[in-house]
This record gives sequence, structure tokens and C-alpha cells, in this order.
Amino acid sequence: MAVTATSEDDGFSLITDKVSYNLTASDVTIVTSSNRRIPAHSGILASASPVLMNIMKKTVRRYQRYGASRAIKILGVPCDAVSVFIRFLYSFSLTEDELEKYGIHLLALSHVYMVANLKQRCSRGIVDGLTAENVVDVLQLARLCDAPDVCLKSMRLIQSQFKTVEQTEGWKFLQEHDPVLELDILQFIDDSESRKKRRRRHKKEQNLYMQLSEAMECIEHICTQGCTLVGPTNIVDVNKSTTVPFGGKSKPCKAVSTCYGLQLSIRHFAVCKKRSNENGCLRCKRMLQLLRLHSSICDQPESCRVPLCRQFKKRVEHDKRMGEDTKWKLLVRRVVSAKLCLHCVSRQRRTNVMEKQND
Repeated sequence: MAVTATSEDDGFSLITDKVSYNLTASDVTIVTSSNRRIPAHSGILASASPVLMNIMKKTVRRYQRYGASRAIKILGVPCDAVSVFIRFLYSFSLTEDELEKYGIHLLALSHVYMVANLKQRCSRGIVDGLTAENVVDVLQLARLCDAPDVCLKSMRLIQSQFKTVEQTEGWKFLQEHDPVLELDILQFIDDSESRKKRRRRHKKEQNLYMQLSEAMECIEHICTQGCTLVGPTNIVDVNKSTTVPFGGKSKPCKAVSTCYGLQLSIRHFAVCKKRSNENGCLRCKRMLQLLRLHSSICDQPESCRVPLCRQFKKRVEHDKRMGEDTKWKLLVRRVVSAKLCLHCVSRQRRTNVMEKQND
């Protein structure tokens, strides 16, 4: 689509139609810092930049009054950077060498004159060229030019190489002249470390819930299917009124290490004499907690073969404080969620295996 500039009552307007614009006669001059003059065409510049359009609209009558050609000053950046900028407005082309050499200047020009496609390309190029030496300067410019992608990448680089960055001249200059930005950077680093700690803590908690869920399945497997790795044994309940046999025919268990550890704990629990002492046995206490956890999850206590399941259910009904333990309820909910996740993962694996076999 061709673009042409015409003079109307408002002094300047654009017409976009099939009429081709005459590129042989320039009607505007770009003036750089070293007084270099670059001839250009108002229609092309206005179509690429709304800011240049407004500038030419405001100045056209003034220049027409004196019979002179319009001039637009672009100062504060190297002359070659202005030339690259003007050429981009014409052809939308930019080489890698030009981007590497004038990327920061072009980012500033693209922000001032609202050239979105150039700003995107400069942002990507500057991010690729970030180093510990220039990251502070780039961050300051990116904040002024409203380039959030460049700001975020710069912040992350400063965080990852902070010891190197704080030795640079840019960081020392920042400490003296921009304490607000320094505070923002330190706050970002502190927040990032806090998020990392929370993620690590959350991951450890999830692993714990997965292990507890696996232990619950192993307990049910041991009691219902008679899986044994350490030989048959008996467990007497807390009141010594019933005896529950563990062990029997050996059957495979998916979580062999967990199952083996549980059966050793069960065997110890059955014969430990310190279980009823005031101080008690730490190993037996952990086994009781696992049995209580199973009882809290179990929805069929009448037919459940896991020892002490019904006893714990009845104890919760009579002991209100035990039933209102919020931390324990939270633990039960997390373990149930982990158990559901394990079932979903195992089901998906079985589906994938069946699909591969069918193929």
C-alpha cells in the first residue's frame, strides 16, 4: 500500500490509497548531533511513527510561512544510529552488526518515536548481549524506555552474578546516584531467594506426603495381601485384647524398600517392651502415628484388617481434642491428595504401556 502526504486545512494529513508516493523529492530533513542532514519523506516517516506525524503536523505551517523545508532534530545519539533508525523506517531491515553496535541507542529512539517493531527487535538483541559489565546500564535504560522484558532479564542476571556485578563501575555509579534503583534490585534479589526457599520447602513437603501415601498403601498391602519380606509375626493391640497376624504368602510389592522398612517396624512394634512406658520407644511412636494416619484416611473401618484402625476411630469419637487437631487434619488432607496423585500417575503409566503394546 502506497503512502502519500498532502497539504490540507490542518496543514498535514496522510492519504493511503493506490497512488504511489514520489520518493525522488524529499520534503523533510533530519538533523543529527553533528549537524549531519539526512533527507527524508514526511509520508514515510509519518506512516512509521505517530510521534513524527504529530511533529510534522505542528511545524508544517511555520516552515511554509518562511518558505523553508521542514527540519526535525534527533539529538543525543550517534549520527550513524540516526541513519540506521531512518533506514529502518523505510525498509524495516536491521542487520545483526547494526543491532549489536547501536542496539541501546535504537531502543531509546524506538521508545521516543513509538516504533513498536523496532523496539521489540532491540529488546531481544540487547537481552542476548547482556553481560555483568553492561547489565546495570542496560537496566537503567530499560526502565526509562519501558522495556519490561529487558528489565526482568537484567534483574535475573544481576541476581545470578551479583558478586561480579557489584565490582563493576556501573554498580558503583548506581550506588552514588540512584539509591532507589539499588533498593529495588536488592529487594528483587531478596524476593527471589525467598521464593526459592519456599519452592524447596514445598518440594520437601510434597516428597514427604508422597512417602506417607506410599507407606499407607504398603500397610494396606501388607495386611490385606499378606506380603512379607521379614517373616511372619503377630501384633497385639494397645489393650492386648486381640492378636493380628502379619505375613504369610510372599507377594511382590511395588515399593520394596518402603515395604521392607515398614515390616521391620511392625516386627519391632510387636515385640517392643518399651512401647507402654512413659517415655516410650521412638520407633513405636512413629509406627503408632502411621497406624493413626491410616485410620484417619480409611473409609471402611469395620472391614479393615489394619490393626488399631477401629480403635483409633473410636478414640477420635470420644476425645474431642484429638478430633479437632487442625494440624493433623491438614496432614490427612495432604496425604489423601498425594495418594490421588499417585493413583493418577500410575494409571497414566499403565495406559501408556498398553498403548505402546498395542502399537
